[in-house]
Amino acid sequence: MGIEPNAETWLEDTRRSYDTVAVSYANQVRNLLDETPEERAILALFVELVSSRGGGSVADVGCGPGRITAHLRQLGADAFGIDLSPGMIEVARREHPGLRFELGSMTNLGLSDGSMAGLVAWYSLIHIPDTQIGTVFKHFHRVLQPGGPLLLSFHVGDTSKVKTEGYGGHPMKVHVHRRQHSQMIGWLNEAGFTVDQRRTLASAESTLGGILLARRQM
Repeated sequence: MGIEPNAETWLEDTRRSYDTVAVSYANQVRNLLDETPEERAILALFVELVSSRGGGSVADVGCGPGRITAHLRQLGADAFGIDLSPGMIEVARREHPGLRFELGSMTNLGLSDGSMAGLVAWYSLIHIPDTQIGTVFKHFHRVLQPGGPLLLSFHVGDTSKVKTEGYGGHPMKVHVHRRQHSQMIGWLNEAGFTVDQRRTLASAESTLGGILLARRQM
């Protein structure tokens, strides 16, 4: 069963929690992609799809310390990162000098309509409550070019829990939501996306992870 977070405080709780754990979180996840060949393959496919459509800007939404943003750049994408946490943005800029990172929230995405050639949300939807997912996906649809690819990863399951400690034992207060592919696909369809690929896998990224590759309908 899910636990719906307080509508007034969940965003600030999430921001404050990741400010607190930013350095220890970065240390823990820094080299995860070295251990996850399937994830690297899907990220490479995403970049190929963007390139095949002529390229353009790619947003890594909920970028954390910037490791996925940097990997996308290494693959040739014109990627930049957005995150809710100033602490995470500070770490990302320090660890990846020269790359673009900016503060922002996926619930109120400050990007122009149709300005993005692609968009990635890599395990960053897991703290968004069910009541806000539709709003997030509408923003994703708005900022993507017609036909532009959207790559999502998430934890698979049917439960939600409150995480009160993590990443070096630091205090946190974040809701972690596990969801089924069918639920995510339903929300995406409602927001005007077509899902082209779905995968379930276990790896260093997640004990049971889900990946969806979708595109904005024309």
